[in-house]
Order: sequence, then structure tokens, then C-alpha cells
Amino acid sequence: MSFTWNIPTKVLFGAGRLGELHNEAPLGKKALIVISNGRSTKTNGSLDKLQSELEQWGAEYVVFNKIQANPLEPTVQEGVEFGRANGCDFVVGLGGGSVLDAAKTIAAVIPQKEGRVWDFIMFGTGGKKPLTEKMLPYIAVTTSAGTGSEVDAGAVISNPATNEKTAIFAGFPVLAIVDPNYMLTVPKKFTAYQGFDAFFHNAEGYISKARNEAADMIELTAIAKLAKYLPIAVEDGSNLEARTQVAFANTLGGFSMDVCACTAEHSLEHALSAYHQELPHGAGLIMISVAYFGHFVEKHACDDRFIDMARAMGNANANKASDFIDALKALQKACGVDELKMSDYGITPEEFPKMVQNTRDAMGFLLQFDPVELSDEDMLNIFKKSYR
Repeated sequence: MSFTWNIPTKVLFGAGRLGELHNEAPLGKKALIVISNGRSTKTNGSLDKLQSELEQWGAEYVVFNKIQANPLEPTVQEGVEFGRANGCDFVVGLGGGSVLDAAKTIAAVIPQKEGRVWDFIMFGTGGKKPLTEKMLPYIAVTTSAGTGSEVDAGAVISNPATNEKTAIFAGFPVLAIVDPNYMLTVPKKFTAYQGFDAFFHNAEGYISKARNEAADMIELTAIAKLAKYLPIAVEDGSNLEARTQVAFANTLGGFSMDVCACTAEHSLEHALSAYHQELPHGAGLIMISVAYFGHFVEKHACDDRFIDMARAMGNANANKASDFIDALKALQKACGVDELKMSDYGITPEEFPKMVQNTRDAMGFLLQFDPVELSDEDMLNIFKKSYR
């Protein structure tokens, strides 16, 4: 047994916790608040509440409101320049995973002496420059339950010029606030997409070659929570208990990535949404999940692990690896996402070979964590089996 547990982020978890930010020690004099290009933080009241909390600190703030789903490098770079121009000395990300990833990256790049965001990407065509200057203090306030970005050091950024979607390891938030009160208005389909992203962080970690007993503890708890509560949260978004349990599983998914690692399911999906920006990350993961996990079931790569997950999902009598696939299909049906189609997002089978290569080039480092090695033909077959 071997693992490293180094998670320096303080977490305020629970309904109403955003209203306690003012009790924390101030992190600076002027905040850059990073939000999406939509209206969710205004309609759910979180932006007003955050601004009130910062005012109680005596902190000034400016708002950068241009982050799109699957955040684009030029937009994140614009946020860096906006923060510099306004003399911001700390950053607050308020929103879902895309916003938190963008804000984390902005906080890391603002202090650097030279270079733009893509210069600090270590994979694909990234410039592979080290982040030599200390990251600005960063607060992550999540208003969705999907990525776990509020408690990990990584972020995912897309480069539209090269069709690459890959990771930057920017640094940990100083403080994370997970307040389910601000998740109650997330629409059904996005509740499901985000919840399955959290599910796959944990399920991938559980079969990963990086698995360890600390991670097992986290991941099986999260898998059980999501199997029980995600369908409830999808059906009744106002159910605070269900929202809280799903949010907890999401944060556990972030912890999973801190002490373990995802596998190439994420790399494969990133290739899909790198070419099709409008595809929600969680939806893409759902589309390929049965074929992806089914590949390892057929290989008998880690039968005991799949049985463990099936039991955590409610099948106390699970005794074969394929029981996990049955449970996964049932959960997708219960959440109304079992009929998602790649073709609805303009994806065509002719693209799959370049997506296989993109998987290797842009985010191939996750391939090392698959329970058995995936060949290019294996990846191509996973895409083909998933296509509808």
C-alpha cells in the first residue's frame, strides 16, 4: 500500500456555508470574480451573496463573465489580462467545473512574468513552461456537482486552434465552498451529466493502476451515494438532501483525483469534446462509458473491483464483473440519459481515427492508469461501439 495525501484546501461544506465566507481571514484587497457567460450565478443568487461576503471583508472586486463550457484558452488568457489590468491580488471562481478550471488557471498564470496560458500546458502542443511564480490565492465556490475541481490542483483547458483539450496542473484552491443551496436550480439534464462526471472520476479511480486503500475508501462511498441519490436529484432538483449527497460525492471525486488518478475514459471523452465544443463533458462520458468499462470486463482486468462497485450501487448479490455494467445501464436509465447519441452533436464515425490519435497526443498520460493497456484498435472500437 502506497499513497500521498497532500490536500491543502480548506473545505466549507453544507447548505448555507457560502454565507460564512466573511468569517475566514481575508486573502487580499481586490478579487477577480470569475463566472460563466450565462446567467446561473445571478438567477440562483450566488453572485450577490458572494459579493456581499467580500464586502464584509472590505475587499473590492471586479467580475469576469466570459467563461464558456469546456473553457477555451483565448478566453482564459483574456481573464488573465483582465485580472492583471485591474490589479487583482486574489481570485474567486463561482460556478461549475468549467468556471473553476478557468479561474484556477487564471490565478496561476497572472503572476507569471511572461507567456500565455497555453505556454504552461505540459501536454500536446503546449509550451511546457514551468509555473515559476506563486499562484494567487484562489477560492473555489462550486455551484454544480460534477468535476471536483474545488479540491484538486488540475484544470482542463481547450485550444480551438489545435483541437486539443488537456490538463494544466495549476495548484490547489486555498478555500473551497460547497453549498448545495446554489445547486437547486441546475436543470435535470445537467444535473445528470455533472453527476455522472463525478461518478466516473470515482469509478475510473477504483479500477486504476494508481488505486490504493485511501482512494478505495473515498471512491466506494461516492459511488454508493451517487447510485442512490443522483436519480432523486435529477427527478426533484429541489430535494436538498439529494443535492447535498450528490455534492458530497462530487467533492469526494476531487479527493479521488488527489490521491489516485482517472483513466483513459476521460482522455477519450476529451477528444470528442475537443472537436465538438458544444458536447457537455459528462454527456460524452456517458456515451462511451458502457463500451469503455465493458472492454475491461471482457478482458477480466479486475473482476473483483467491478463486483465491489456493483455491490456499492445496490446489488448486494453481485458476483460477476458484468453486474457493474448492468448497474451502470440501470443508473443511466434512471437518470434519463441512456439514449444519448453522438450523432446529435454532429460527431461522425469518420472522425474516430483522428480522435484516437488526439487521445494519445493531448491527454495520453492517463492511458498508463488503465487496468490493462489500450491499443489504438481498442480505442477505435470503444468509439465505434458507443456510436449512435
